[in-house]
Amino acid sequence: MDTLKEVLEKNSLNLTNEFKRIFHGRGEVYENWKFLTIDSIDDILSVAFYSEISLELETELLNMLVNFIQNTRHSTIILQRRYIDKTVTEVIIGRLTDENIAVENNLKFKLNLQSNQNSGYFPDMKNGREYINNISKDKKVLNLFSYTCGFSLAALKGGAKSVVNMDMAKGALNTGRVNHQLNNLDTKKVKFYPHNILKSFGRIKRDGPFDIIIIDPPTFQRGSFEATKDYQKIIKKLHEFASEGCTVLACLNAPQLDENYIINIFKEFAPNFSFVKRLDNPKEFETSQPQRALKNLVFNKLIIP
Repeated sequence: MDTLKEVLEKNSLNLTNEFKRIFHGRGEVYENWKFLTIDSIDDILSVAFYSEISLELETELLNMLVNFIQNTRHSTIILQRRYIDKTVTEVIIGRLTDENIAVENNLKFKLNLQSNQNSGYFPDMKNGREYINNISKDKKVLNLFSYTCGFSLAALKGGAKSVVNMDMAKGALNTGRVNHQLNNLDTKKVKFYPHNILKSFGRIKRDGPFDIIIIDPPTFQRGSFEATKDYQKIIKKLHEFASEGCTVLACLNAPQLDENYIINIFKEFAPNFSFVKRLDNPKEFETSQPQRALKNLVFNKLIIP
């Protein structure tokens, strides 16, 4: 418990209203705390358990956190038991409203903290969004598997000419619209398509060609996408809607697949795209097995003279 407290104290120095992960046990750097993540969301300390622990350890941990926030900006502690499907979020101390926002590089994201699973915001993708923000000036952007449209926000803040968001989850796209409104972004330059991407290549082609393409799929979503068999279907089609010099950010969050899985798909099915680099993940997401962590890979389409 002392080690955990020391890490929390170190990572809580100079906290602001911006979202920050202050403990990442899931990276397996801290042997006894693999089940635990802790996030700072403005005045909320958000705790997640990914496996069941003893009542004794849970009580000791939560008591420590209640004492810990006496010296931080937090007034509320919430607990999500991620190992139990569809259970409600527990408020340990303070109060939780329905209006919660994550702030990242001055961008705002609407959160669903009542949900036991996805809040609508993926903090490990911060560097990917920052990269897109930096290269989007006057570019046409395609955001595949857009979910709540975080990449769209980053691209528009970076001066993108237009953005197409596509995801079959209509509710997530509706939250994406709200996110654009929260950030005072003009949605006249944005399209929201609630389509199955693998069945919508014709629609994508009509809106292209695109200067930037983001591919950020779920690892496995029953009935719609499975990375091990469906990722290549998108890569095969890239030539149909990618402009000359197009930049592709290909993302993969499958621990069982390393970066070479995506690199080899490009070599086989899109040889006119060259691998540029893998983006670093935020330092707060330290891991003992980097190859198993989130992979954000950048490719560029070769310009043919």
